[in-house]
This record gives sequence, C-alpha cells and structure tokens, in this order.
Amino acid sequence: MRRTPPVVTGALAPLSFRALQSYGLRMLLYSLSDHWQIRPLEQFRQGLYPRDDEGWLAATVPGHWQQLPGLERHAGKVVYRCRFAWDERQQAAEGFRRWLRLNGVFYRSRVYLNGVSLGAHEGYFTPHEREVSDLLQPENTLLVEVDCPDERDRLGKTMITGVFSHWDCMDPHANPGGIWLPVELHASGPVRLQHARLLTLACDERFAQVRFDLDLDAATEGAVTLRLRFTPRTFDGEPQVFEQRRSLRHGPQELGGLVKLRDPHLWWTHDLGRPDLYDVTIELLVDGTPSDQRTVTYGARSFTLRDWIPQLNGVSFLAKGNNYPPGDMRIATMTRARYDTDMALARDCHMNMLRVHAHVDHPEFYEAANAAGLLLWQDFPLQWIYDRSVLPEARRQVRQMVRLLGGHPCIGIWCMHNEPVVIEDTADESLWSRLRTYRTAFGFSWNRDVMDTQLKQIVEQEDPTRPAVRSSGEVDIPYVRRGTDAHAYFGWYRNYGTLDDAELMQRRFPANLAFVTEFGAQSFPNLESCLRFMPAQLTPDDMRRLEERHGLQGEIMANWIPWREAGSLAEMVAISQDYQIFINRYYIDRLRARKYRPTGGIVPFLFVDPYPAVLWSVVDYWRVPKRSYYAMRLAFSPQYTFCLYPPRTYRRGEAVELPLYAVNDAHRAFPGATLEATLRDPAGQLLASVHRRVELPADCLPILVDRLRLTPTRAGRYALSLALTGVEHEVRQVYEVEVR
Repeated sequence: MRRTPPVVTGALAPLSFRALQSYGLRMLLYSLSDHWQIRPLEQFRQGLYPRDDEGWLAATVPGHWQQLPGLERHAGKVVYRCRFAWDERQQAAEGFRRWLRLNGVFYRSRVYLNGVSLGAHEGYFTPHEREVSDLLQPENTLLVEVDCPDERDRLGKTMITGVFSHWDCMDPHANPGGIWLPVELHASGPVRLQHARLLTLACDERFAQVRFDLDLDAATEGAVTLRLRFTPRTFDGEPQVFEQRRSLRHGPQELGGLVKLRDPHLWWTHDLGRPDLYDVTIELLVDGTPSDQRTVTYGARSFTLRDWIPQLNGVSFLAKGNNYPPGDMRIATMTRARYDTDMALARDCHMNMLRVHAHVDHPEFYEAANAAGLLLWQDFPLQWIYDRSVLPEARRQVRQMVRLLGGHPCIGIWCMHNEPVVIEDTADESLWSRLRTYRTAFGFSWNRDVMDTQLKQIVEQEDPTRPAVRSSGEVDIPYVRRGTDAHAYFGWYRNYGTLDDAELMQRRFPANLAFVTEFGAQSFPNLESCLRFMPAQLTPDDMRRLEERHGLQGEIMANWIPWREAGSLAEMVAISQDYQIFINRYYIDRLRARKYRPTGGIVPFLFVDPYPAVLWSVVDYWRVPKRSYYAMRLAFSPQYTFCLYPPRTYRRGEAVELPLYAVNDAHRAFPGATLEATLRDPAGQLLASVHRRVELPADCLPILVDRLRLTPTRAGRYALSLALTGVEHEVRQVYEVEVR
C-alpha cells in the first residue's frame, strides 16, 4: 500500500527524487500557509516592492483581505508577499520538476517568484499553475499582485464573480478580494498531470463507458503509460485497473480516452438509492517509473432532462430543492464539516437538488454533495448585466468551469447566466426601473441572445453528457419564444404582481411551470439569531441599517404584511415567517399538483444565509432553521396531501371549492394510506369530515381523493385539517379560509 506523505509547512522536508518516486510523485512539497504579508496599493509596481517590513501587514492565506484589521473596507489592489526556504538538495534531483499552484484568487492576479514574472491570471475559481524548477533558491520571495475592485457600474460589470460582486443577498460593502484557496508547491517527474476529469458517456448495471480527459505537461516528447485504478469508496469490491500506452509531444497538451468499467455501482440521489463513489487514481509512468498521479472522485451515473422532467440513470423523478448561495460570504472560511451540515439540512428537508446560484463554490462543497447524494444545478458566475467586453473572458472561463467541475457526479445541469436582464437594485420598484427590466426580459438582450448563446454552445461541446441551459428565468411566451426555467415572485415583487396574477399566469401560460427555480418571500431569522446582529427594539436608524447592510427589503415586505406595526421584534419574526410559510406552500402545492404535467422541478429561493441577514432563506447564517424550514420540509414530504383553492378573502355566502389531493414521489407504493380531513367554522364547530383509504402507487401523479364545498355563514377563519397516515412520512397540516 502506498503511503500518504505528510504536508510540510514552514520548511521543506529533505526528500530525494527516489523518495518522491515511492510516493507516486503526487507530492505536496510545501503548503504555503504561513509567513504571508499584504500591502494595499494604488498602483502595481511590476513586482518591485520594498524588501523591509515597513508598510506590510500580516495576512492570512487562504483568506479574504477584508477579514484583516485595517483592510475591512479596502477594495481594489493589494500585493501579497511570502518568504520561504528551499532545501538545495532538492535542486539537483535529476528529472524532478517543481510546480507553483495558486488554487484560487479573487479576481485578477500576477505572480512573481524571486523577481521573475510567472504570468497573469483572471478568474476566481480556476487554478493558476506554473513550473518553477529553475527559479527556486535557498531563500525565496513570492509576490502575488491581486486586483479585485468593486463593480462600480452595475449595468456594465466586467468581472466574472457572479453574486460576490452584485447581489441582494450579500453585504453591499463586502469585497471578496484575496487568495481564498491554498497556495502550494508540487513535485512531478518529467510528465506532469495538472488536471483530470472523468465523464460517464453511458451506464447500466453491467457496464459504464467512461471518458477521461487529462491536462498534461511533458518535459520532452516520448511515450507514457496511463494507469487508471477504480477503487470502490462506499462499498466493498475489488479495484479495476486499466492501462494504456500513449505518445506525448513536448509541452502542455490534452489527452483523452475511454475505458469500460464492469458491474458498476451507480450513483443515485439519496432519495432514489445510494450515492456510491469510486476513488480513481490516474498514474503516469515514464519508462516504468512513476512520474505523477492524481486521485479524483468518480460516480457512474447518467442524467437527462426530457421536457424539463429529470431522469437519473433512466428513472424519472421530481426535483425538489433550493437555491444555494456561497456557504459563507467569506467563502475561504468554509470547511467540509460546514458543508456536511448544510447537506444534512437539505436531505432532512426532502431535497434532492440544490441550485448553485450564480457562483462556483468551494471545492469541498462539491465533494460534500457527491457524498450526500444531492444533484446540483450549476450556474456559471454571471448575474444580471455585463459589459460586452467580458465575452472573450467568459468564453474562456466557462470552458474552464466545465473541465474543472465536470468530473463530479453530483452536477446534473449547467446554466450560463442568472437573469440576464437590466437589474441594478431589486428593491427599486420605480416605474423606470421596472420598464428597463421588462425591455430586456421581453426584447433583445445582448447578454442573453449573444453571449449566453455562445457560452451554451461551448458547454455542449465540452460536456455532451449533461443538459445546458442558456440562462435562468427566461419567460415562455407562446408563439414568440420558448422559455427556460421560471422565476415566480408573485406575492413579493410588484413587477410580477399578486397571487391573483399568479393564478392567471398558471392557467394561461402553463409552460412556465415546467421547472421553477426561484420563488419566495423574505423573513426575519428566529429571535435568538436576530439578537446577534440587531437590537430587541428597532429604531428607524436600525431599520435603515438592516435595509442598507443586511438585505431587508422593508418597503416591499410592507406591501404584503404589516411588519412595521408589530409591537416587538418577536412579533416581526412571527409575522414575516408566517407569510414566508404561506408563500412557499402556495407555490409548492400548485407545482406538486402539476407533477410531470408539466412540472419537473421545484426549487425555491433561498436555502441558507451567507451572512447575518433578513433574506428569503429558510435557514439562517448560524444554520438555525426557521419555522419556514420545517414548513417546507412538510410541503416536500415524499407522500403528501394538500388542498388547492384561490388564496383570497371570501364573502359570507360565497361558495368555496376545497379539492383534496394526495401524491407519492417515492419509488415504492403505499397501498394502505389513509386521508382524513375535517372542516371547522371560526367557533370550532365541525362542518364536515372525510376518511378515505388511498392507494398511492410508486412515483404517482396527484390523486383527487375528495372534494369539499364550503358556503360560509359567518365571518372569521375556517380551518381545514388534513392528515395522511399509513405512509413513510406522515403529513398533518391546516389550511385556513378567511371570510369577511
């Protein structure tokens, strides 16, 4: 068994080339996590900076510079410096190549090692790697010039940072700048394996056709032996090993091929089966000697969208999930343990999909989703409107995103852009702002019709195994254009309208219900969490601070609920969460009623808070679930009962139809289910009751079990109580009919 070498920080371990060979040469020689300094700048100086410590501040890498004392509000340019030692005995090792790797920098950077430029890089989520074999000295100075300005022109953005630079769910004063992923020194033999991706072209219980794509760098032309070892990670089984001999040219190159995995254990979402995984070790051997290796995660699975109905390994299912923001506004602080907590919350809420909203997340996020059995809708980091000059960089980076993340079995869908329409501030509901949005939503948009169309073509060429969506939130207009996934903020934004308008849209334009990836309403976190970033008694100044810094859209919330008239913060919490529960259940019920006719996906907005805030989330920044989380868990129950009626206030004597439905999303039947319903008047008197045995087939369409008719004779709230028993997940809930 091959030993795992230690990670060395602070000084290099004196390893010989032969010792490196015994480790397979995929060796992290040096994790540059110590002795970093930072210096804010007005202009870069082409790597020429003072050698003394005056003007330099202690820095944390990985991290964001706004986490450092004195740089809390800095945006723009900085230079990082790290000094480290190098053992000269490593210098003379024959065939030993050394590589400097910066895994992630916000946003533009240029690297200098001992005064030599290693080139510029743009893009926060893609690594920057250069060979430094001839540059290392006994004492070394690494400089990284970093530029991450604020996006001043929100209608002509130039950085591909998505929600990190422009969003209504992030502190507007925050800047993500910094070296946010580790900086490392690696070793290899004459052939370097820089990146590896595995794609499943086809699979069943007998075989999986696997395509591998490798990024290599060869010191000289010649032959190399590729060895791919598939080792089961989540189940017992013997490794399967494949070898191929290939010819390489000198320099950087891409190398691909096919292997056929026998009797694969398939990767499933947690609700359909087991998310079985393999550890695949790709080794490069030159003349029989290890040159480099990399181990990646692999899951055998196929995923398709047919008329917006998802199929995993040929099995249709209803996608239920939520929008996932950056796990933390300071994404460098996220860890695998924090992501595992989020995945557990999603699974417990009966979610099988998360939409990675307009950003690429931390590498640990994708590994956590692989293990948890959660599918991902992966957005490219484009949010609202960009300047046309961004197109070449967008084309380059979207290709890098697909190659970087495409090996993860959890990723099911690529999406190029979130809402490519003119939006500067979603809280601005002025007529002019709404007209600008409408013009780009229903007319020509260069971002959508030119840039996103080109990006979609690139993604489809790079990854033929997954569906690609041009942009999220395109409205379907019969006889004019086909839409994509829909966003539905009826009951929140006035440019959408009221729930009466939503009822009209559902009847006239049902294609917009095929896959809905945004809907919801804001709510305050639970009281204990509120008190961590706001006082118990809110003054007008406190209200303004919540609106300016913590996401609250106070004027919009006041259109729907009297939150400002609340007598206490606790009452504000209750009122806002009640309305959020009502809105979320309204949409979920109607979409579940249209399961597969045409609805294939239900993805509300938003799952967790990326910072202390008053947002659309159902889980706050400290991962404390709101009441609305538990209500959503109920509404997403695999076996579910619900009632559909127009959500308005009724008059005395006006008849109200109350149809009762039951549905089963699980892929096993429940022949012994029971639906019970009671209808009571405002005084609690029983008006009607229902007791029905219901056979729920596997993954069935909604079943109309019974229909009640209410003709109210008094004002007040009538209560319809529903209970579904004899199933795996029992459901009990109450609907109220308001009568005046």
